[in-house]
Amino acid sequence: MFTTRPEILGTFGVVTSTHWLASAAGMAMLERGGNAFDACVASAFVLQVVEPHLVGPAGEVPVVFHSARTGLEVLCGQGTAPEAATLERYRREGLDLIPGNGLLATVIPGSFSAWMLLLRDHGSMRLRDVLEPAIYYAEQGHPLLPRVADTIAGLKDFFQAHWPGSAATYLPGGHAPQARKLFRNPVLARTWSRVLDEAERASSDRERQIARACDAFYRGFVAEAIDRFVRQTEAMDESGTPHRGVLSGQDMAGWSASYEKALSCDYQGYTVAKAGAWSQGPVFLQTLALLKGMDLGRLGPCSAEFVHRVTEAMKLAFADREVYYGDPAFVDVPLAQLLSDDYNAARRALIGAHASQELLPGRIPGFEDQAERVMETLSRLSKVSAAGSATSEPTMADMQASVKRGDTTHVDVIDRWGNMVSATPSGGWLQSSPVIPELGFCLNTRAQMFWLQEGLPGTLEPGKRPRTTLTPALALRDGKPCLAFGTPGGDQQEQWQLLFFLRHVHHGLNLQEAIDLPMSHTLHFPSSFSPRGRRPGHLAVERSFGPEVIEDLRRRGHQIEEMPPWSVGRLTAASRDADGILHAAATPRLMQAYAMGR
Repeated sequence: MFTTRPEILGTFGVVTSTHWLASAAGMAMLERGGNAFDACVASAFVLQVVEPHLVGPAGEVPVVFHSARTGLEVLCGQGTAPEAATLERYRREGLDLIPGNGLLATVIPGSFSAWMLLLRDHGSMRLRDVLEPAIYYAEQGHPLLPRVADTIAGLKDFFQAHWPGSAATYLPGGHAPQARKLFRNPVLARTWSRVLDEAERASSDRERQIARACDAFYRGFVAEAIDRFVRQTEAMDESGTPHRGVLSGQDMAGWSASYEKALSCDYQGYTVAKAGAWSQGPVFLQTLALLKGMDLGRLGPCSAEFVHRVTEAMKLAFADREVYYGDPAFVDVPLAQLLSDDYNAARRALIGAHASQELLPGRIPGFEDQAERVMETLSRLSKVSAAGSATSEPTMADMQASVKRGDTTHVDVIDRWGNMVSATPSGGWLQSSPVIPELGFCLNTRAQMFWLQEGLPGTLEPGKRPRTTLTPALALRDGKPCLAFGTPGGDQQEQWQLLFFLRHVHHGLNLQEAIDLPMSHTLHFPSSFSPRGRRPGHLAVERSFGPEVIEDLRRRGHQIEEMPPWSVGRLTAASRDADGILHAAATPRLMQAYAMGR
């Protein structure tokens, strides 16, 4: 099969991410004797510099990893709602939905703590080693991606009128920067250099340096600058009214990333591991449970029947996401039932020859009232449309039409010792929150995923995690890690990952072949992002599926949106064979992602 680029093969180590400079930084760590965790952290900090429209220092990250020493775990770097983030506080603003940009949508920044925990507990290198590449690109500059330049240009007037810190950072000299020209963020470089300086002055011990860096961010000068900015700034947001945020330094001081057990499902000899119901990870596992009763291997990987069955199964799983998922520390999530064979056998019977136009969550005893409240809220507040962008977060087409939205990044790493990491960093998008002048970065907007109605699993509460769309994946065979994969894309993340995984498992395609095949996704269910719209029966397909397949899907009742070839999905993946051979691949879409290894 023709592929756009070779699948990388090696035995020493592989790194793949959504930007070539991040992949190169990670590979440099491996070459210097670091392990997969060191490489992942270095790559992640570079992504904050070179893809600022997709991730920033005050964002969030879930990580699924397998350590050769400690086994399979999830690291939760999703910050929680601030103490002052109450329903009453937001209702006083006259809001039905939390705005998708500005300061009201900010939760505690989670990714920095997560990266420091991963480096301290599983890495081997010093803080300076993993931070230096990011500091270099922020200080000395990097070639600006065309999509970053387009995003900034589209917001030039807004920045100058409403967000002066963003204008100072991203409009040097009052002008939008040019694509593929050198772009610098010297203030961010100074922020990371000061964190590093304070850490190294505190101790020569590696772990103590990492602890001091966390103090600087969550209890020191970074937290102080964030606290001051949020208290003193009224920022315009999409509600049309400027608002102050509710995040405080006290919120940050009391929070830390944490480890937890992975949620998993067995499928075709694989055990697939995901984060829990505070993410959308269980959607992937629920869809696998629904597909267990179908012989997908006999269907062509790009056939209408294959796309139809997978899409209809995903619609059912996403409907359950809306009704049942939330932070398990606050709500009871019936995951045992949702993943059970009996439940999915009954749900599988709903998949017919024609595309469903309805949102059909399953019924679970004891949750009837909750389901009714959720469906009533969705009926009242979710905007239903027959047109619009084909993605909840605009990585693909129509970037200008949705320029205030952001997206996500991804990193997969495997080293020669058998460590494997899959991470999906996001949040802190340059287009969604004003830059803090003292720091050179902006805050996240993940609180937009909360509801402002009582009694729902996703109702806003202080200390609660928003139900994030971020969802890295890791798979094992015979108890040994064999595959790490993921993608940006908001609500589309599980959908693109699923097509990749099924084609790899059922059709024997290598990583690059499975990534390069035409992609599809549906916006049938409510978006996780403001304004929470849905498009019943929608199915976006790349034209490269061919006219016969697309027409077949139309006849089945799918509301088809044809997308340009090579425009849907940003997958990366890495795998390890039983004999130690390593594989890596990255999508050619958008011409950014890159896999490296040797």
